[in-house]
Amino acid sequence: MAYQPQEIFFRSSAPVTIDEDKCIAEKGCTVCVEACPMDLLAINPATQKAYMAFDECWYCMPCEKDCPTGAVKVDIPYLLR
Repeated sequence: MAYQPQEIFFRSSAPVTIDEDKCIAEKGCTVCVEACPMDLLAINPATQKAYMAFDECWYCMPCEKDCPTGAVKVDIPYLLR
């Protein structure tokens, strides 16, 4: 299921959120998009910011770990043991 660029922020259970104030995609950064093995993240052409395009996150975390500005936040909805 594909979402519109800002639509994901209206969902209460969005597993990946992007702090647009910290996101530097407009400067050419695509680290989170490239790091996601599921290809869930994309760059919004209108805002030039990253967003979660599909809700299929596996909570593998490379997008959050690799983001140079800390703009990506992965909310894991359960306890991993």
